[in-house]
Amino acid sequence: MSQDKVTIFDTTLRDGEQSAGIGLTTQEKLEIARQLERLGVDVIEAGFAASSPGDLEAVQKIAAEIRKPIITSLARCYIPDVDAAWEGVKGAEKPRIHVFISSSDNHITNLLRKNPEEVMDTSVASVERAKSYCDDVEFSPMDATRTDPEYLFKMLEAVIDAGATTVNIADTVGYTIPSEFAQRIEDIKQNVPNIDKAVISVHCHNDLGLSVSNSLAAVRAGVRQVEGCINGLGERAGNAALEEIIMAIETRDDLFNVTTNIDTTQIYRTSRLVSDITGFPVQPNKAIVGANAFRHASGIHQDGVIKDKSTYEIIDPRSVGWPSNSLVLGKLSGRAGLRSRLEELGYQLEQEELNEVFDAFKNLADRKREVTDQDLESLMSSRRRIADVPTIYELEHVQVSTGDHEVPTATVKLIDPDGQTIVDAATGTGPVDAVYQAINRLIGVDNKLTEFRVDAVTEGIDALGDVTIRIERDGDAFVGRGSDTDIIVASAKAYMNALNRAMAMQGPQ
Repeated sequence: MSQDKVTIFDTTLRDGEQSAGIGLTTQEKLEIARQLERLGVDVIEAGFAASSPGDLEAVQKIAAEIRKPIITSLARCYIPDVDAAWEGVKGAEKPRIHVFISSSDNHITNLLRKNPEEVMDTSVASVERAKSYCDDVEFSPMDATRTDPEYLFKMLEAVIDAGATTVNIADTVGYTIPSEFAQRIEDIKQNVPNIDKAVISVHCHNDLGLSVSNSLAAVRAGVRQVEGCINGLGERAGNAALEEIIMAIETRDDLFNVTTNIDTTQIYRTSRLVSDITGFPVQPNKAIVGANAFRHASGIHQDGVIKDKSTYEIIDPRSVGWPSNSLVLGKLSGRAGLRSRLEELGYQLEQEELNEVFDAFKNLADRKREVTDQDLESLMSSRRRIADVPTIYELEHVQVSTGDHEVPTATVKLIDPDGQTIVDAATGTGPVDAVYQAINRLIGVDNKLTEFRVDAVTEGIDALGDVTIRIERDGDAFVGRGSDTDIIVASAKAYMNALNRAMAMQGPQ
């Protein structure tokens, strides 16, 4: 029996960025988009072009560079939004405009404050406008799972007649449950006369923890496009986690009898990159990509896995790109060994880049007996953070004095924008606070620290510490990350990373 293909629509760069506390630069969006192309997603929703000049620029740059997937921009059913979306995606090899409008009585009355006829007319006019720009037009009735079925059927029929090639049934507030959602899809297929002229898509939110289940139920009901985010990012409780949907389809081929274009070996790398750039950690027990996803603590489970992995592993970790740790590097390792391991982890480096990374690797290896895959990923992440954020102030030296009977005191040395060395010292409630107070005295950028998190990259007393912080300045949030075997130094690096990001985007004052 031939298999239908399910289109994988990634909205990490649009709905995922709407997660509270995430703010991505154009360069960061480009880096994620490049990895999504390697992963093999069919559609990348690059942003909401009308929302800001920065988002328009990001959409345009992604459209100009990323050639294999369809590139789309979201737009309200509002003609200036549709025009902006086209400005964003017109340079794409495969452009799409994605328009949406509320369809439920709740939203029409309380949000739009219009009548249903006006909403219907606006929907058709917006699809027609989008169709005048490109053939590929997607339409989403927002809050479709709380929309009167008869009104939804008429709306879908009208927008398909107007030129919509994909209709996306959005469970915007995560309200539905799988059996109910599958029935709604069946009802749409039975009651929209021209539904055969469009692809049915779904976009599920996770407010009740059912976004993946609802998406999969819809696939079984005949849906052939699924929207979601890497790591389940998104508004409120997030969107459907694409990696879970993809691996459910792959693992239960007997049940779904559909296929995707995804290179599953890129899943782990994609998850780590998105987590690193957004500053949103992946919980250890997260399916597919969590640290514990393929770890076995129970004696019974361990015994079974030793005898035959299939006893307690339904997915081969290598099939989603989990590093094997088969090669451990140390201070005696050379460039060839480092290059080989980095290539296995998905990093392609030119010789000059390899030389730079090798120097950093040697410095790390001098402090650690063994350098693991996780250490290498942290090393590459640190290198990317430095490259992506303009270095306005550079951290040169940190020295801390602390103890249970001492006032924590920190001395910090920075290189200012003019290349001059500046030094100051401060006390604090603890060593990290003392370092931050000293940096604040030197730079003088008002901000509020809203999040501080420390994670061990690897196990053991010599583990790399990865620090993630989030600061707010003038209403905007900025993430900073830093890694080092010394947690205080990692904390200083993370703070400088966030401050440089804030100053680059908002200016020094």
